[in-house]
Amino acid sequence: MTVHTGAPEFSIITAASGLRAGAVSVPDLVEQSLAQADAIADLAAFTEIYADHAKALARAHQALIANGCDLGPLHGIPVAVKANVAVAGKRMTAGSKLLADRIADTDADATQALKRQGAIIIGATNMHEFAWGGTTANPHFGQCRNPWDRNRIPAGSSGGSGAAVAARAVFAALGTDTGGSIRLPASMNGLTGLRPGVGRLSTGGIFPLAWSMDTVGPIAPSAADCAIVHAALCGESVPAGFAAAGRPASLSGKRIAVPTPYAFAALQTDVETTFRDALRQFEALGAVVDPVSLADLDIAVDAQVIVDAAEPSAIHADWVRTRPEDYGDDVRILLEAGLAFTAEEYIQAQRYRTLLRRQFERIFIDHDLVLTPTLPFTAPLIGQATVMLGGREESTLTGNMRFTCLASLAALPAASFPIGFDTAGLPVGGQLIGPHDSEMAILAAVHAFQGASDHHLRRPSAGQSLTSATTG
Repeated sequence: MTVHTGAPEFSIITAASGLRAGAVSVPDLVEQSLAQADAIADLAAFTEIYADHAKALARAHQALIANGCDLGPLHGIPVAVKANVAVAGKRMTAGSKLLADRIADTDADATQALKRQGAIIIGATNMHEFAWGGTTANPHFGQCRNPWDRNRIPAGSSGGSGAAVAARAVFAALGTDTGGSIRLPASMNGLTGLRPGVGRLSTGGIFPLAWSMDTVGPIAPSAADCAIVHAALCGESVPAGFAAAGRPASLSGKRIAVPTPYAFAALQTDVETTFRDALRQFEALGAVVDPVSLADLDIAVDAQVIVDAAEPSAIHADWVRTRPEDYGDDVRILLEAGLAFTAEEYIQAQRYRTLLRRQFERIFIDHDLVLTPTLPFTAPLIGQATVMLGGREESTLTGNMRFTCLASLAALPAASFPIGFDTAGLPVGGQLIGPHDSEMAILAAVHAFQGASDHHLRRPSAGQSLTSATTG
């Protein structure tokens, strides 16, 4: 595995600066992006590429920039959207056979927001079918592969978005997150991914998974890039602090809570070591890191599974009964299981969510953020169903949810970001959770961490193409 480090930095800020300085053109960036997407075809990161449309848009937006029209920091930047996010006039498959011929009449609200800023959407990214899974083993569009090791998964369900950004085919990609589907690919692909709080952004025009937990957000190389995309999705300005370079920002006065012993239990050795290093880095930046207790976390995954199966099963009930053969086996089995949950079980899961939210509210009285690993393990091999954790076998499905389900169940914003690598060179992610409407505060803390580390600058050998285009 070849790993490249350091400058030149691959970022939206660098590319946007190059465009405005005339060092690179929008057609240059788009051609490079399309070429890289073609070069990584074996990763199955994309379900569709909008090559002709993207090239036409590139010419039009280059003319706007040349005439002094600046739509914002995403103007002229190649991006991608997950295949369950509608793009007008394009197929919106949600990674399924059932929707293979559906053409979107209108843009999703998130797509519209990107277009208003002048972003160039070059294609739709692969995903776990209907967003119900964490491997992006898609029976209709192919197994998406991890750019750090093609024999491993990129996580899911937004695995194609993670792989496309990690391989440097696009500067950012939209994902959706219900139980962790932005944060898991961000972790396994060495990226930063933001799950906004439920209700923070419109999910209009996005095929739903579980409506009480669904969100849409960015996967990108850094917190600064995520802040730019999130601001565009919100229709807000990017806070000035994300453009700062050089000396890392201080986190003095910030208090970070770590659920203990939950955050340290049954982790792969390299994940635990890297996580403890991250705790020390936050302390070095001036933050106070405190152990805190959260009750009944041992049933959090069970509650997540119930909600994450019952709500999709209600959406898919007719298709599951009339067209079961059109689903992949794993998704069909999960949806059928969801139909078997009782109203009492669903209500008890929702009651647990309320109790968990109240616990977080108490923590946020005197703490700013909560920190955990994103995952207890690094990227498993394709087809690997279990992993050894704490001396026993654990399902990768439930292991995927262990930490990400906390923010999902509580409907809170959270971000995953690179905190290091295991001995095999695979990325390890950390997760910061914040109170409602704290998305930018979460990203600011990650930005400070990234100002004092270089984990987010490392990239797999699959991701080299766009660097020259951003630097002229």
